[in-house]
Amino acid sequence: MDDIRTGRAPTDETVIITGGTSGIGRATAVALAGSGARIILAVRNEEKGRAVVSALPGVPGTHRVRRLDLARLDTVEAFADGIDEPIAILVNNAGVESKDLERTAEGHELQFGTNHLGHFLLATLLLPHVTDRVVTVASQAERMARLDLTDLDWYRRTYNAGRAYADSKLANLLFTSELDRRLLASGSRVRALAAHPGLVKTAIYERPAGQRPNLWDRLVPVLGQEPEDGALPSLMAASADLPGGTFVGPRRMMHMRGGAEVIGRSKQAQDPEIAARLWSISEELTAVDARS
Repeated sequence: MDDIRTGRAPTDETVIITGGTSGIGRATAVALAGSGARIILAVRNEEKGRAVVSALPGVPGTHRVRRLDLARLDTVEAFADGIDEPIAILVNNAGVESKDLERTAEGHELQFGTNHLGHFLLATLLLPHVTDRVVTVASQAERMARLDLTDLDWYRRTYNAGRAYADSKLANLLFTSELDRRLLASGSRVRALAAHPGLVKTAIYERPAGQRPNLWDRLVPVLGQEPEDGALPSLMAASADLPGGTFVGPRRMMHMRGGAEVIGRSKQAQDPEIAARLWSISEELTAVDARS
């Protein structure tokens, strides 16, 4: 793996990573633990999480596992309630991709509810503890989004799984920009950044037996990079001296693989009005005021 990109890597500080039992999240945890960070893995499967933690660099007992299911907001609240220490970096890494319409425990469309709302609530509740930055794993799939703020959970529209995933990734970028705007306005030194991992060989592309693979499923084994390479944008966003609101992605193949650099985003991902509206709606959908 390339060195963590230029900047200050967290040493003897706590980093929370969601979804770190495999793929990009696990690679991110290994790299940051290797730099001296204390890792808290926030995962659905604690047994898998303990197996990852036991293999992380560092003194045994340095790293921890905590249960978190982003599709159940009560577990997000319980996780946040259990944090009473400074958190240098929160890495919102976990994500799901669904081919059929599924819903979270609260009735939200699964991809939007997990990829955006769960992380929105987690970051909002943990923000008083964060000392450096919030990194959210987004995707260039956001360019295919058609975010409908009047029907975010697909109750009225005909469901399109690919569009729903793209919407959730656009929501990740809008959340990042609005969070960073609010942090700046409050005079906070905390920054919010986003990362696009590119095309990576991860479990998100694995399909159940009998389910027909799509184009991306066929391309990943041929063109996809390893999780250690896919983690490089997250590592750069977590450690480099970059301004808040920055979007980091791979350097090559139209930002789909190879290294890490600052990349652009769509016009809709840069719209401050949409970002502010999504924030307000997300507060309502997660009842964040009542929980904080």
